[in-house]
Amino acid sequence: MSELALETRGLGKRYGRKWALRDCTLELPVGCVAALVGPNGAGKTTLLHLAVGLTAPTAGSVRVLGTSARERPDLVLPRVGFVAQEHPLYRRFRLAEMLKACGRLNDTWDQELALRRLERLRIPLDQRIETLSGGQQAQVALTLALGKRPELLLLDEPVASLDPLARREFLQSLMEAVADGGLTVLLSSHILTDLERVCDYMILLSASQVQLAAPIDDIVGAHRVLSGPRSDVSDVERVHAVVQASHTDRQTTLLVRANGHLYDARWHVDEVGLEEIVLAYLGRSTAYEELAS
Repeated sequence: MSELALETRGLGKRYGRKWALRDCTLELPVGCVAALVGPNGAGKTTLLHLAVGLTAPTAGSVRVLGTSARERPDLVLPRVGFVAQEHPLYRRFRLAEMLKACGRLNDTWDQELALRRLERLRIPLDQRIETLSGGQQAQVALTLALGKRPELLLLDEPVASLDPLARREFLQSLMEAVADGGLTVLLSSHILTDLERVCDYMILLSASQVQLAAPIDDIVGAHRVLSGPRSDVSDVERVHAVVQASHTDRQTTLLVRANGHLYDARWHVDEVGLEEIVLAYLGRSTAYEELAS
């Protein structure tokens, strides 16, 4: 069995009486480019912080590349790159000073790689961080993370504040790094169109829990839309997982996670896209939250 990049078992984090993440169990295989999807407050940032040991779990366990970052940060952190949403950089530093500091702090630092990336991006080394655009700062943060030559790269909403061109350039840079080989990526974002272009795996968090965790092709392949005359759907629910149901006076429409083939002639079967699947799960979780409140 190949090593897992990220593994959680019953992982939970509670702040006071509110669970930011609860009963999170998942496995992220090495070599994936994974999307971490969910609405604000779903637990995405909490999961990433737990993974790198920035906070301690209330329940369960999390292991990165086979080891707990809280227990053995010396073994985990040199192998992990982390880019936070706010791109925390020393704003008064010049870029050359940032690279020098990274070289001193990281035994695996690759100065040539960092210099090549910044030269290709046309970001001068004598420029202060505070004078860079948002897109340039995001690229610098990515460069500093990649300069460690990590095995796992964790990105927390890195393109949330960028314009479409800057987002595209950032994601292109990311895919170039992945193409070099040996890198697993977990990318948190709510921009599905971006994620579909670059990711092959998806973890969907909502209501502080994991709703889906699988290769994107498997997720899309397992879901179907059923439509037919309005009817009771209990027979469908006995075989398949009904994610979303809607009814008119004459018609019933179901989005299901199919458990095998769909043979019932009453239903017209259509394929469904990733965005529609994600929105259905998010809508279902919102309904559960409202019922629980």
